[in-house]
Parts: sequence; C-alpha cells; structure tokens
Amino acid sequence: MTVRITARGRIRVVTIDRPQARNAVDPATAQALFDAYVAFEADPAFDVAILTGAGGAFCAGFDLKTAADGSAREWIDAIDIPESWHDPAGDPRPGPMGPSRLMLSKPVIAAVEGPAVAGGLELALWCDMRVVAKDAVMGVYCRRWGVPLVDGGTVRLPRIVGQGRANDLILTGRPVPAQEAYQMGLADRMVAQGAALDEALTLAESLTRFPQGCMRADHLSARLAPAELASALRREWASAAMFHSEGREGAARFAAGKGRGGDFGLI
Repeated sequence: MTVRITARGRIRVVTIDRPQARNAVDPATAQALFDAYVAFEADPAFDVAILTGAGGAFCAGFDLKTAADGSAREWIDAIDIPESWHDPAGDPRPGPMGPSRLMLSKPVIAAVEGPAVAGGLELALWCDMRVVAKDAVMGVYCRRWGVPLVDGGTVRLPRIVGQGRANDLILTGRPVPAQEAYQMGLADRMVAQGAALDEALTLAESLTRFPQGCMRADHLSARLAPAELASALRREWASAAMFHSEGREGAARFAAGKGRGGDFGLI
C-alpha cells in the first residue's frame, strides 16, 4: 500500500508512503488519497484529518516517471473535468494528485517535512492549514519541466499568500525555505525538524474540542463558494493541454535523471 491510514481519537492521519520516490504520487496513490478523504468526510467518527508523508518528505509532486513512460495517460484521461461540473462538495471528483478537487466540510492539516514541491505543494495548498518543519522546502518545481499546475495551485496560492507572492513562486519555480514560507503565510506553524506531525496532531486535537457545526459553517463561509471553486478548477484544467506539448518532453528529461533535487541547471 502506498497510502497508510491511522486514527488518533477523532483525528484521521493519512500518510503518503512512497519514500523511495520522495512520496511522489503515481495514479494508484492518487486514487488511494482521493478515496481516503472521501471516506473521512463521510465518517462521523472523525472531525479533523492530517496529510503527511513518510521518510522525512511530504511529497515531491506527481511521479513524472509514469508520465514519461505513458502509464499515467489512462488516469489523466479519466479525470477530465466536464463543463457541467459545478459542485466539488456534493459531486466529488479526483484531481491528478487525488483529493485536490474535493471541497470538504471538515478541516485537513498538512504536516510537512522535507520537500512539498510541484504537485506536492498543491496538496499542501489544498489542506486548510500547514505545519512546516524547519528543513522543509516548497516551490513550483514543475516549472522546470513544462508541467502546469492543474491541482488547484493557481487557484489557492494567490488566496493564501497574495497575488504578488504567488506570481513570484509560479513564474520562477524557485525553492522557498520554511522560514520564508512562514513569513509569507504559506506555512501557518513552523517547528523543529521531525516535529511537524506531532504539532499537527496537537493542533488537530484543539480543533476537535470546538462545537463542530459552528466551526464548519464558518470554515465553509470563509472559502470560495463551491460553484466558484469548480469554475476556477475547470479554468485551470485547460492548462493540462500544455503537458502534451511541453510536459511530456520534460518528464522524459526528469526520468533520465536531469534536474533532480531542485536543480534548475542542465535541464
């Protein structure tokens, strides 16, 4: 299994468990993540969820090796968004990384160690709060490969850090260390290396103590309306065509060993 699901009281912890790939998400993992959060939303035994990664990494994005060898094509084709889709809350549909098109009523907290880059950054942005270890690094690393943001990154990042900072991150793809992420509001808590999950659990436990109906109503009201979110995600998804014109070649370069670890040279 590439996704582990555990429980801590009324908290569900979902762990991406592909440490050999720095928790890059392949199609099977994306489906498992989507299923895990649909089940969490429907289960009255849980009030808060945490998303984290195994082995000192949060998520290095979509597994570009599966894009390079063509094995991800069926998954990408299957998750195309119809123009009629308008309700990410009542009509849940998976995104390329799995849960990125879901609009849950319950909060999800990201516990980030190591890289949260490319699609991994988009998963962190999908979460409602981000607890980030001091060794973490975030960034739109897919900029190197001609792979567009299609998991809500262009929708959520400007709302979290402001348009100017979002422009910087989206256009340059540069690495953002934890301290800077915290200062710009991309991270909500910053903790010592190795402590992100414990802090996220403490934060989640504090949320379970509140009257849940009121908290969830305020949380829903503070976000984009479901129809607006669906419209924005449909608009973003139009960029998926760029993958076929530019990203496939970039994925092949990645699979050949170019530009690993955030290196923007020789790509």
